[in-house]
Amino acid sequence: MQRTRKLTWFRWIARVATILCAVVVVVGAWVRLTDAGLGCPDWPGCYGHVHPAQLTGQVDSINAAFPDRPFDYRKALNEMVHRYIATTLGLLIIVLAALSVANRRDPVQPRVLPWILLATVVVQGLLGMWTVTLLLKPLIVTLHLLGGLTTLSMLWWLSLEPERREVKAAERKVRRLALVAMGFVVLQVALGGWTSTNYAAAACTDFPRCQETWWPRMDFADAFVLWRGLGIDYEGGVLDAPARVAIHYTHRLGAYVVTVLLVTLGIAALRRGQTVPTRLAAAGILAALMVQLLVGMNLIWQGWPLWLGTAHNAGAALVVLAMVALLRSLTPHSPSGPRRSKP
Repeated sequence: MQRTRKLTWFRWIARVATILCAVVVVVGAWVRLTDAGLGCPDWPGCYGHVHPAQLTGQVDSINAAFPDRPFDYRKALNEMVHRYIATTLGLLIIVLAALSVANRRDPVQPRVLPWILLATVVVQGLLGMWTVTLLLKPLIVTLHLLGGLTTLSMLWWLSLEPERREVKAAERKVRRLALVAMGFVVLQVALGGWTSTNYAAAACTDFPRCQETWWPRMDFADAFVLWRGLGIDYEGGVLDAPARVAIHYTHRLGAYVVTVLLVTLGIAALRRGQTVPTRLAAAGILAALMVQLLVGMNLIWQGWPLWLGTAHNAGAALVVLAMVALLRSLTPHSPSGPRRSKP
C-alpha cells in the first residue's frame, strides 16, 4: 500500500511538472518573440541581481557597464520570469528522481527515465546559459527549444498510466507509423526553431505562395550554416533576405509533409485503435494539427501578431503531447516481462 501511495504521488507530481513545463515552453517563446532573450546579459542573475526591480535606481551605472546592452526593465522581467519558472520545474524534476529511488521496489515505478529527465534538465540549464553568453546563437537556441519539448515529452510520458494489455498486430503497425511521424515532427519543430531564431518568420508575407510566387529566390547554402563562430550578436538576425526566405519556405514545405503523415496516422489510429486512450490520442493529434495549421496561416495573413506567434509554439507543444499520448497508449506495461503479442 505504501508503494502504491508513493507511485500516486509520483504521477501527480509528474502531471504538475508537465503543466509547468508547458508554461516554460510558452513563456520561452514569448521571451524570444519579444526580443527579450538578452534582456539580462548575464546568467543566472540579471545584471548581477536576482530581480530587475532591484536595478531601477542604478540604470545609469548599468548602462555605463553594459553600453551595448542598455537596461530595459520589461525585457529583463520577461527573461527573469522565464528563469524563475524553469528553476521551479527543475526542483520538481529532482523530487521525481528522488521518488523513483524511494519507490524502486514497485515494479510499475519508472526508475531510469526520471534520471534521464534530470540529466536533460541539467543540459537545458547549460543551453539556457549559453543562449545568453553566446548572444542568441541560432543553433543553441534551437537546441534549447528541442530540449524543452523533450523534457515536456518525458514528463507527460511519466504522468500517464501504462495499460496492462497485449498490443494487437494492427496496433503495432500504427505504432511503427507513429514512430516515423514523431521523427518528422521533431525535424519540423527544429525547422520552426531555426526559422524563429534566424528571424525568418516574416520572410514570406503571403500564403500559400511566398513573395507572390511558388518558388521565390532562395539561398540554401547560407540558410543552414549551423556554426558561424563566436562573438556574433544574433539579435535581429544576420542573414540576408534570400537565406531567410529559404529557411521559411523549407519550414513551410515540412509542414505539408507532416500534415500528410499526421492525418494518415490519426485516421489509422482511430480505425485500428483497440482502447479509448488510443482513440482519444488520435483525435487529439488531428485536433492539435488543425489548430496549428490555422494558427500558422493566420500568422502570415495577420502580419505576425505576437500572441499568434506564441500560440504557434504552444500548438507545436500540443502536437507533441498528443503524439506522446498515442505512443504511450500503444506501449503497455507488463509486470511479468514482455510477452509476444497475439494478432
